[in-house]
Amino acid sequence: MPGASGSEPKLARVTESADRSRTAEVVIIGGGLIGSAIGWRLAQAGVDALIIAGEPDAAASHVAAGMLAPISETTFTEQALLPLNLASLRRYPGFVAEVEAASDLPAGLQRTPTLSVAYDADDAARLRTFAEFLGRVGHPCELLTSRGCKQYEPLLAPSIRHGLLVEDDWSCDNRLLWRAVREAGRRAGLRTRPGFVHRVLSTAGRVSGVELSDGLVIRAGAVVVANGAWAGQLSGIPVLPVRPVKGQILRLDPGLLPSPAVTVRAFSRGTEVYLVPREGGRELVVGATVEERGFDGRPTAGGVYELLRDARTVLPMTAEYALAETSVGWRPGTPDNAPILGGCELDGLVLATGHYRNGVLLTPITADVIAELITTGALAEVAAPFTLSRFSPVVAEVR
Repeated sequence: MPGASGSEPKLARVTESADRSRTAEVVIIGGGLIGSAIGWRLAQAGVDALIIAGEPDAAASHVAAGMLAPISETTFTEQALLPLNLASLRRYPGFVAEVEAASDLPAGLQRTPTLSVAYDADDAARLRTFAEFLGRVGHPCELLTSRGCKQYEPLLAPSIRHGLLVEDDWSCDNRLLWRAVREAGRRAGLRTRPGFVHRVLSTAGRVSGVELSDGLVIRAGAVVVANGAWAGQLSGIPVLPVRPVKGQILRLDPGLLPSPAVTVRAFSRGTEVYLVPREGGRELVVGATVEERGFDGRPTAGGVYELLRDARTVLPMTAEYALAETSVGWRPGTPDNAPILGGCELDGLVLATGHYRNGVLLTPITADVIAELITTGALAEVAAPFTLSRFSPVVAEVR
């Protein structure tokens, strides 16, 4: 049964229409990084896929910082997610190389380490507890002294006394990657049209297409839900426990001033801040707030102040940088902060949402797993723990 395993039958064919814009083998709801990568993989496999893309600037793919830090960002309550995150990171070098070759565009991967640092004694105790936790789950690491931290990042504040370096936690310029993936998809024959899907259509328990907000109906043999924080607003599908988690994020311009060489993730007086440099020192991304405020798109004075304050505490030089951009995005949160992948009780409906703060990191493995599921009917073992059925023994009725 699809709801038990997340697997689905192979792709169902749709009746050809004289108007090709009204049919597709697969409709992908959402044109962010996840949806675009899935579409590209399907197009590579010869599948006629169509992305319905809403407002690009609202996508988390546009706002995110692009940290690829499964170890540095793991938590005590998310151990089940770590193997999936690590598996996706292992695919990143090959994925990026393939995207760049297919698009002739840079994809922004930076294989520089992530340095976690502590501001005061309480923060240092928290960092030591985190290091002990990593050792217990099989990722032993070495705590650094102030001297050791400065060897990796000379711009750190003198007050920084402790750090933790993770060599294989990298970063990626998500905007460059997203642009490259979209171009690779276009060259492979992936179609995209603007619009917002209002309802997923089905007949006798099987997906038959989608209806857009303007009333246009597009027939399809399968539908992929990949619209992030908006997944819970779709009609015609099982209820998805996905909610928007607001995040404010800043982009600073160092100009001619020195810029950090590594990604810095800091515990600063009980709060957390990360600073992600872009290649060549052209930009520093500072983030991010975590707010349960629904789709509130307003950057706030308090949120911006706190990010700038914490950034300056860790890297004093940031006070001299220009404030180039303030952004608001919405992480697609789930009850366990893990994605929802695979099929469900509605045949032909495939879920690829709920990635929370790991959307950029999980792009390669999500694209591979979902494309394989659609073309072969088999859900990869690594994705099996993340189907919709884990939230309840009884899958919610289609609404």
